Amino acid sequence: MTKSPVGRRLAAAAVALGSCLALAGPTGSAGAAPADPVPAVFFGDSYTANFGIAPFNQDGDRAFCFQAKENYPTVATRRLADKGITLDVQSDVSCGGALVQHFWQEQELLGGMKVPPQQDALKQDTQLAVGSMGGNTLGFNRILKQCSDELRSHPLLPGEPVDGDEPASKCGEFFESGDGKQWLDGQFEHVGWDLEELLDRIGYFAPDAKRVLVGYPRLVPEDTTKCLTAAPGQTKLPFADIPQDALPVLDQIQKRLNDTMKKAATDAEGGADFVDLYAHTGGNTACDGADRGVGGLLEDSQLDFGAKLPWYAHPNDKGRDIQAAQVADKVEQILNR
Repeated sequence: MTKSPVGRRLAAAAVALGSCLALAGPTGSAGAAPADPVPAVFFGDSYTANFGIAPFNQDGDRAFCFQAKENYPTVATRRLADKGITLDVQSDVSCGGALVQHFWQEQELLGGMKVPPQQDALKQDTQLAVGSMGGNTLGFNRILKQCSDELRSHPLLPGEPVDGDEPASKCGEFFESGDGKQWLDGQFEHVGWDLEELLDRIGYFAPDAKRVLVGYPRLVPEDTTKCLTAAPGQTKLPFADIPQDALPVLDQIQKRLNDTMKKAATDAEGGADFVDLYAHTGGNTACDGADRGVGGLLEDSQLDFGAKLPWYAHPNDKGRDIQAAQVADKVEQILNR
């Protein structure tokens, strides 16, 4: 993937500044966790904010970010502290609905509220930047609506189907050929460019920071017959009215997103790390019943505004804990390198 002009300038500046910092000498011994607190910033979208888990932060203009007070950054930080690794969390700017471009552009929320670019949280002394982004830029909500008549008529989930004239029952074919495939290919190219830009910008604004891109948990199991049974205590199927033959297509799209994110981390100037949640959550999909780590599309979440908001396939408490454990393990590895 060829760098954008902005990306090349940011990368060159980061390398130059990083070289200057390196001349000052190492700050810790190899193979030992840092003795001092590690300045850290968490960024990302609703999977980092952990939409659906209550209670959520309702402070000021960020209320409609739906950031859970016990999101995976909070739980991972606590897990690391139990292992003697202290993070000095400078900021957690994760926000529901964030596109990758909201890392460098302000994001407009419900009611016309706006939050500043997430990169504003980075500081020259930030040593760790961790988060998940890419799903909204891909348009995963639009993909889900393309495959579901129920979601098309659901007002709370933003976005429109990719092509509302195409029946939801044919969405598998739609994304595998013709206009649907062309749209999807273009979206993936966009995601790749934007993730490259995001990682470059972290390197520019926080040149000493270890960059950690966190993938998304797996939603659809290998055995899609599991999705034909409602979870315990539920009446709706995990993927509502999405046809069973479309579920493998959704899984292929998610796997492709995972691979795109992993490639962006691998190709980043100076290197970045990737947390492969997809590879570790095959037994905790939305269709794994009592073991599910993802709330079903129309299953009630913990957010109650007179009526419960659906999970819309976001991690529940179990899924959040899996995210936190994987992130904490990766951070521990990085800081002990």
